[in-house]
Amino acid sequence: MDLTNALGQPIGPPVSGDFPLSPPARAEMCGRFVCLQPADPDRHADALHAAFMESTDHAIWTYLPYGPFATADDLRAWMRATCTGDDPRFFVIHDLVRERPAGVASYLRINGQAGSVEVGHLNFAPALQRTPAATEAMALMMERAFALGYRRYEWKCDALNAGSRRAAERLGFTFEGTHRQATHYKGRNRDTAWFSILDHEWLGVKAGLDAWLSPDNFDEHGVQRRSLAACRAAP
Repeated sequence: MDLTNALGQPIGPPVSGDFPLSPPARAEMCGRFVCLQPADPDRHADALHAAFMESTDHAIWTYLPYGPFATADDLRAWMRATCTGDDPRFFVIHDLVRERPAGVASYLRINGQAGSVEVGHLNFAPALQRTPAATEAMALMMERAFALGYRRYEWKCDALNAGSRRAAERLGFTFEGTHRQATHYKGRNRDTAWFSILDHEWLGVKAGLDAWLSPDNFDEHGVQRRSLAACRAAP
């Protein structure tokens, strides 16, 4: 329904809520496959570095403005400088199946007044990529944000990062457009692709994620029976 003010000008729909919202807590988020733990350089750096080094060609670092890190001490120093603050708010993705850290993720650009938060600084070791654990990690982070009342959950990436774009769309994000020459890093330009999930879309996205992550959706070899897109499209 179109709304207008007393002057006949079109206006947006009313927004309710108690703003500003609290930031997502720095507390564990655990599921069947992963437990996201607040980043702790001394606790996590050694095992995390070993997991990252399984990317022998360092391809996991191409679209990040930092890395790769030659040693665990180098990674630990970066984590101490970058991963212990309030924004970005970093978590280490602990793979419960392999019983080791396997990636990092963060909340960032946390805007409680607007009700907007972004997920970013995503780096998954090869063993975590394209697994139920990776999907569950993203689902847990979404759920915490929307449970707090956030209206908008963002995903941004280098527009040339085809893997990240596919991941966003698979998870249920909507592509919004590209910001040209948004920034530069590692001596090269970055056009930034923007994606989002809105609060009124979350229940549908969550239903698809829950259905896909259900034990019933995997056979005895761990192979999915239905894709995430199919689960999201199911009535």
